Amino acid sequence: MATTSEKHRINALAKDFNLKSKDLITILDNNGFTGKTHMAVLEEAELNVIFETLTQQNQIDITAFFKEYDDKKNAKKEEKRKAEEEKRAAAEEEKRKRKAEKGVQQQPQKKRSRDEVRVVDTRGTTNVDLSKYDEKLLNYDNVVSESHTSVQKIKKKNKFAEQQKGKKQFDKKQQQQKPAQKPKPVQLKITVPETISVTELASRMKTAAAEVIKKLMLMGMMVSVNESIDYDTAYLIADEFGIKVEREIVVTLEDKLFDESEDKEENLVTRAPVVVVMGHVDHGKTSLLDAIRNTHVTAGEAGGITQHIGAYSVSVDDKEVTFLDTPGHAAFTEMRARGANVTDIAVLVVAADDGIMPQTVEAINHAKAAGVPIIVAINKIDRPGADPDRVKTELTQYELVPEEWGGDTICVPVSALHRQGIKELLDMILLSAEMLELKANPARAAKGAVIEAKLDKGRGAVATLLVQNGTLKHGDIIIAGNSVGRVRVMTDDKGRKITEAGPSVPVEIMGLAEVPEAGDIFNSVADERMARELAEQRRAKKKEEEQNNQKVSLDDLFAQIGSGVKNLNIIVKADVQGTAEAVKSSLVKLSNEEVKVQVLHTAAGGIIESDVMLANASNAIIVGFNVRPDKNAIDMAARDKVEIRTYRVIYDCIEEIEAAMKGMLAPTYRENVLGHAEVRNAIRVPNVGTIAGSYVQDGKITRNAMVRVVRDGVVIYEDKIASLKRFKDDAKEVMQSFECGIGLEKFNDIKVGDILEAYIMEEIER
Repeated sequence: MATTSEKHRINALAKDFNLKSKDLITILDNNGFTGKTHMAVLEEAELNVIFETLTQQNQIDITAFFKEYDDKKNAKKEEKRKAEEEKRAAAEEEKRKRKAEKGVQQQPQKKRSRDEVRVVDTRGTTNVDLSKYDEKLLNYDNVVSESHTSVQKIKKKNKFAEQQKGKKQFDKKQQQQKPAQKPKPVQLKITVPETISVTELASRMKTAAAEVIKKLMLMGMMVSVNESIDYDTAYLIADEFGIKVEREIVVTLEDKLFDESEDKEENLVTRAPVVVVMGHVDHGKTSLLDAIRNTHVTAGEAGGITQHIGAYSVSVDDKEVTFLDTPGHAAFTEMRARGANVTDIAVLVVAADDGIMPQTVEAINHAKAAGVPIIVAINKIDRPGADPDRVKTELTQYELVPEEWGGDTICVPVSALHRQGIKELLDMILLSAEMLELKANPARAAKGAVIEAKLDKGRGAVATLLVQNGTLKHGDIIIAGNSVGRVRVMTDDKGRKITEAGPSVPVEIMGLAEVPEAGDIFNSVADERMARELAEQRRAKKKEEEQNNQKVSLDDLFAQIGSGVKNLNIIVKADVQGTAEAVKSSLVKLSNEEVKVQVLHTAAGGIIESDVMLANASNAIIVGFNVRPDKNAIDMAARDKVEIRTYRVIYDCIEEIEAAMKGMLAPTYRENVLGHAEVRNAIRVPNVGTIAGSYVQDGKITRNAMVRVVRDGVVIYEDKIASLKRFKDDAKEVMQSFECGIGLEKFNDIKVGDILEAYIMEEIER
């Protein structure tokens, strides 16, 4: 047999087997080795296939072959042995004689005989030179000696290998015939929510964050990797990279729990208007409501001042009207600060003998900020000195022009004490409600606002709710702010137990796990477990917002304008009304295409808590001229992160706000208030001046500090400390709750009750 290094062509092999080249090519084609010609050189696997096929077609008497092979081999050995024997004839002859004597005759060694093998007659005689394939055929020596099972295994293995090789060669040929095709580029698509951080957007686009920031800079946006951008901006950025963007629909727990779909017109019914009563203290708000309800609430309350927030329903000509009675306007603003715009109409109570008072102005501005129509009830017209026309004239200063004077503000003269004008006032309320076309859908889950809430020792958490849409039923699961519970008991405003409450109906309920806050939105839900999970999320979010709460401020106003701030709300307080109006007109003129300056409230007097409350609800800053905030206002502003700016010169304020809007605000110094001291004694010292015997209320007073003299909330002088003594000794500083003597360099007109505000100017880096 030929060695692996020998090469055999098809035509030569066919000649050896007395076959045609075509026959061998057919055998190769049937076994997967296609494309062969008669001159092709055969590989070992191809030879195996041919030998296997020919063997199966024409079995050869292998025994005869082995016998012939053994005879030839033995003949050569015999010749060699005889040659050696001739050379050693003399020596061997003696040896053979001895063997002959012993009866042992030397016989030539032969190969072991073969067992009987079935012989199949082959076709004729074949002139095959088997010596060429000795090596190949010698392998059959082991094959024949193995069992029939082993032979079958080898055949299967060889056949599998041949099929695999044939398949590979076929695939290779197919690949050579077909031209290589490049894969088509895949269009990258991403989903983006309403807001997304730059880092997350870069990750979804499979690009570097620096590349995204570079694109944003080219668009005029200076954004860091941790800041967020809106969907539209992300869409434009992705488009620059050739990436398609789809809006990501985020399903929140609110989406799962609350049905916020719009009501169909056929499901809507007219609902009762919700009216809030506001005005200056002691102008008769509760007395007016008492007259409307025909009860006597005022008599049982301390000093005639409302002690709680109440909600009451009254029937007028078979139509219901819901009234909210608030102590001043604080609760109204507090509810609005939490997003609960519960009222439809504001009734402004003004005493005909007093006219417009500071709290009246605040009430007007709060109602305007809430965007509700105002009906003016001119009360106490029965009193001597009552002048309704004077009230109407004063109203025009605040853009409230009476209807009889060509405006759109309804003014109704009333007397709560004598029940005069009450019917006319209610008619005007119903007329305004009719023009507003107030409607709701009672056939859905209830939604509304918390009017007030408290913890009762015997009943637990008790909340007064105002249903704004849908119907609240006994046993409903509700979530109000961070509180979850089931309506166990429900009573109306007259103390009667009820089982359901529709739109614009106020009810008192029990069953909440904890006390919600006034102004929290409540919803009736179906899944209590999911509602508790949402409440937990709200608690975590509220905690995070408290840490990261960012109110509008002049320092970063320009950056906030770039991120979407369109309105700059300002509250102006000044020492006199004329100054406040001048400042208001100057600030409004600063409005431009990017930001509109709105002055929500102007008044004379110091900065107090109600100013901070309005600023917090409206995201406004407070600007003061020659006035200072009191301690309660300072504490509330620090807690709610409301900015208070005080000035002595109007132009300083105008220039600073204008520079802030242009992004050029660069103050070098910042005022740091050290503390406040109350003057309890004014001591005249000859050749020295007046020494203020003072008590340090908070913080500290230091020797090198500047001092403002504040009288009734108004700054009357600014000076430096000339001397600071503790008893008779000089002191560098005096801490809170200690007494001291303070002498000023220039100002001597110190009076008992004045507040000395100590402060220093600190240089800051920008």
